[in-house]
Amino acid sequence: MSVIEGLSHIVLTTSSVEKYESTVQFYSLFGYQPISQVGSRVLSNEVSQFLPREEKVLHLFGKPPTQDITIRIVLTTNANEKEPLPEEKDWRLEQSSLVSATKNIVDVESILESINLKYQKYTYPNESDSLVAPLSADLVHTEIYTHDPLNNLITFTNKPIPISKSIYPIKPISPIKQQDISSSNISTEPKTKKKRIGMLTSGGDSPGMNAAVRAVVRVAISRGCDVYAIYEGYEGLVNGGDMIKKFGWADVRGYLAIGGTLIGSARCKAFREREGRLNSAYNMVKNGIDALIVCGGDGSLTGADVLRSEWPGLLDELIKEGRITAEEAAPHKHLTVVGLVGSIDNDMSSTDITIGAVSSLHRICEAVDSISATALSHSRAFVIEVMGRNCGWLALMAAVSTGADFVFIPERPPASDDWESEMCEILNKHRKLGKRKTIVIVAEGAIDKNLKPIKADYIKELLSNRMKLDTRVTTLGHTQRGGKPCSFDRNLATLQGVEAVHAVLRATSDTPSPMIGVRQNKITCEPLMKAVGLTRQVAEAISRKDFRRAMELRDPEFSEDYAAYIETTIVNDETLSKNKCLRIGILHIGAPAGGMNPATRAVVRYSLNHGHTPVAVYNGFDGLLQDNLRELSWLDVDGWAAKGGSELGTHKIIVSDLDIGMIAYQLQKHRINSLLLIGGFEAYSSLVELNNYRNQYPAFCIPMVCLPATISNNVPGTDFSLGSDTSLNAIVESCDAIKQSASASRRRVFVVEVQGGQSGYLAVLAGLAVGATNVYTPEEGVSLKKLQLDINHLIRRYGEDKQGTSSGRLVLRNECASETYTTDVIANIFKSEGRGLFDSRTSVLGHIQQGGAPSPTDRIRATRLAVRCVKFLEQYTSHPSSSEKVVFPSIYTNTKDSAAVIGIDGAQVIFTPVADLLSETDMKYRKGKKAWWINIKELVEILSKWGYYEIEPELNQEFYETLDNALHRRL
Repeated sequence: MSVIEGLSHIVLTTSSVEKYESTVQFYSLFGYQPISQVGSRVLSNEVSQFLPREEKVLHLFGKPPTQDITIRIVLTTNANEKEPLPEEKDWRLEQSSLVSATKNIVDVESILESINLKYQKYTYPNESDSLVAPLSADLVHTEIYTHDPLNNLITFTNKPIPISKSIYPIKPISPIKQQDISSSNISTEPKTKKKRIGMLTSGGDSPGMNAAVRAVVRVAISRGCDVYAIYEGYEGLVNGGDMIKKFGWADVRGYLAIGGTLIGSARCKAFREREGRLNSAYNMVKNGIDALIVCGGDGSLTGADVLRSEWPGLLDELIKEGRITAEEAAPHKHLTVVGLVGSIDNDMSSTDITIGAVSSLHRICEAVDSISATALSHSRAFVIEVMGRNCGWLALMAAVSTGADFVFIPERPPASDDWESEMCEILNKHRKLGKRKTIVIVAEGAIDKNLKPIKADYIKELLSNRMKLDTRVTTLGHTQRGGKPCSFDRNLATLQGVEAVHAVLRATSDTPSPMIGVRQNKITCEPLMKAVGLTRQVAEAISRKDFRRAMELRDPEFSEDYAAYIETTIVNDETLSKNKCLRIGILHIGAPAGGMNPATRAVVRYSLNHGHTPVAVYNGFDGLLQDNLRELSWLDVDGWAAKGGSELGTHKIIVSDLDIGMIAYQLQKHRINSLLLIGGFEAYSSLVELNNYRNQYPAFCIPMVCLPATISNNVPGTDFSLGSDTSLNAIVESCDAIKQSASASRRRVFVVEVQGGQSGYLAVLAGLAVGATNVYTPEEGVSLKKLQLDINHLIRRYGEDKQGTSSGRLVLRNECASETYTTDVIANIFKSEGRGLFDSRTSVLGHIQQGGAPSPTDRIRATRLAVRCVKFLEQYTSHPSSSEKVVFPSIYTNTKDSAAVIGIDGAQVIFTPVADLLSETDMKYRKGKKAWWINIKELVEILSKWGYYEIEPELNQEFYETLDNALHRRL
């Protein structure tokens, strides 16, 4: 059997008169009516054979939303016979040749039983939630699978729209049974009133708001809701009319890559008054909206909660004024409000990060990196003012990311009354070390310990007058809000948008308004007003000069990042004069990754401040054997915070490929008594080997730690590796350009190949960030069935596009997804099966994915983890007493815990002994066995395809629960 794409009929070929007649009779039982017959049958005298000269066309007439189905049954000598599927197999997992919808599913079962035809029947639980009321018994969703006389698998369903076989199976309620049908049309009356959700963005715009709108619209549609975009924030809610518009699936196409907010944001004085909120309630009732998702800052979210608290009174007032009737108000007794925090300042409590903050940090780092170049050229000083209101997150993280010489934040003002002299002394030390540039970053809300504002112009005067430095002031202003959202913000906004819709559907009249946030890299749902209250406590703590409390109210990493910044920026003269304790060997192993250089810089700076000697080993273990080592100074690593690649050089040669005895000898020769390996799976494998040889070589009985740095994010023991975020941004930037090209060419699909080895992390997270149609990963592989589903989807989408308006589409393929279905093969299949409806091209991104300058996220992670690594090495140091003769190794430790991999688990930094990680490692495929991100792949398809498959939302409760668990487990 074959389906002719673009035509409205299905062709069935039979090889015998008996099969021909039985097939016609079979489909006639189910209401198919003959509409034409062509040709005549020619029989031989010896055996019933025929010439391919007869065919019959049967037609099943349906009413919308079901479609008419036409079957052409052809009698031919070259038909291929099929084998029926085994009875013990779950037929739902196979591709059906035909899906037919009917409301008389019981009649179908009766017919199949009357002709003794085997079938499998599945019914699904009629779960109820806030969206869908419990279904009556005759409306319980049922699917029946059987074979026609030609052994084609066919499906009968009592849903108005045939169900795609890509739906996720739910455990069957009924066992296998068997039954003949009369075709009938399906009632299109809705089972229950659709929930209507309003979506608005308010306050200052932030990159990622559009991604949140897109996620809310598409997920809500997939859950059977209607979504209304409210333009210009609360102003649109107050004014109503054309400012409240119902959004469809295609209305949010292209939103991911656009900064700001396409549905607008405006300050609205009218909403602050009850009359304005009364008009808002009127417009919502008239549009049937009883749930509101707001993306904005604390003021915007507070306004939404005020509207919710006043809602019953507002409705009563509208009824009394005669603006609405009691019948109109009845379905809207309660208002559901859900908040998403969109703010570049990252100033909301109860969430570690807000939508737009990371993208804003990207803009700041790009600017400071550029300014650093001219500062270095002219030996100048620059004072850079960044946004953040009363929150110093942007200023602090920019200082960490760019290696700024000094930073001013409101939560931790200078401790000294004479901070001016203290700052100048620190900057003078840096200049004496040989630095040619000075960068000072100041938050717009910076203050001293007496709450007096610290302004950029005043700092400039200090540097010019006291230090005689040629100083400039740069106020970055609203450039920090602009530009495309980075990959992190796109994915954060998308996942939080998904959770916002789920929160709406879970909400009851007693549920406090929730705020969707992220804590410890998990999506959270916290009481909105509690978060707002904690946020305001920060300002209150600062006004009381309780700066310790202000730091505590920020996210858990804030204080640690501040301490790491101080330890890697301020020169400690007293410590530098002490005898050195550790000689720390630093090696880069494997492929280069963004973050290697910032990590090395932090190790060197922190080590020198604590009296240790950092020893750079160039070109990995191969360089160690060639005596390619050098002690690094404070100035040697200046500027490394913004450098991509590897300044030490990397090599994929691992310990097992070399003379292990010579490695031990070289460590002893150069008195290396602690080891830091920065790299990917090769670094991890090398640490495994060194640990295994400890009993044979005392030189390896030293503290050793592996800091994962690889774009593939495939090292066991950590959720994130250095370089993976930089790579994601490089992929997203490239895919945006590719999609632009595809859209300009019209009707073009690009198959983009990304790296990652046997790990699909990059493909999945990049696919989510760029809105890919699908993602092919090694974990799931590629099959003809998957390709056919994607082809069918692309044909349908391009077929529905209006002439001249179709956009480009992307399919991402991991480089190791399949040995058979290569990038070129997939593109050729798409092009061939598109049959002129769309074209296909390939793009292999290659080593561009290793990125240029590391992303701010990788720089911050590198600094924090590197400092922790040195502390780990110190922890497992055991010094001989001063009276003992020092022999190598002067530090001897053979405990399991002293050879470990540092990792990020949620928001925690953990060290896992490498011996314990072996059980979690797939050595064959060079990756960990746990992949926290794997279920996010399904979300990629939901957000790109779901509305076009037209699947009934209540069928997928189990899948959404699985997705919920994935989102709440990790970001």
